[in-house]
Amino acid sequence: MRSRSCYEKGLWAEFVARMFLRMHGMRIVKSRYITGRNTNRAEIDIIAKRGNTMVFVEVKHRKSIECAFDAITPKQAARLRRAAETFIAKNHWRGDARFDVIAVCGMNVHWVKNAI
Repeated sequence: MRSRSCYEKGLWAEFVARMFLRMHGMRIVKSRYITGRNTNRAEIDIIAKRGNTMVFVEVKHRKSIECAFDAITPKQAARLRRAAETFIAKNHWRGDARFDVIAVCGMNVHWVKNAI
C-alpha cells in the first residue's frame, strides 16, 4: 500500500475541516476558492458562513499545530487577505469577516479563530 502524497493529505485535511466546521454550525460557501490565475492571489481553502460572519479558513495538515502555523508565511497571509478582499468585493458582502486556521494533526483538529 502506497503512502498518500502531500497533495492527497491536503485534500483529506480539507475534507476533515469542512466536516468539522459543519458540525459547529457553519455553512460551507466555497471550497478551494482561487482568484484569477497569474494575479499574485492565493487559494482560500474554505469559505464558510455563520450568521453575519464570513470565515476564510486556511487548512494545514502537519504533525503539530506549531508546524502548521510555521507554514503560513507573512507573504502567504498577505495573499490570502487580498484573495478574501476580492471575494468580498465580488459578492458584495457587507457583514463581518475573519481568518481562521484549522490544523489537522494526526487525529486531532485544532480550530484557531482570528488566526491570520
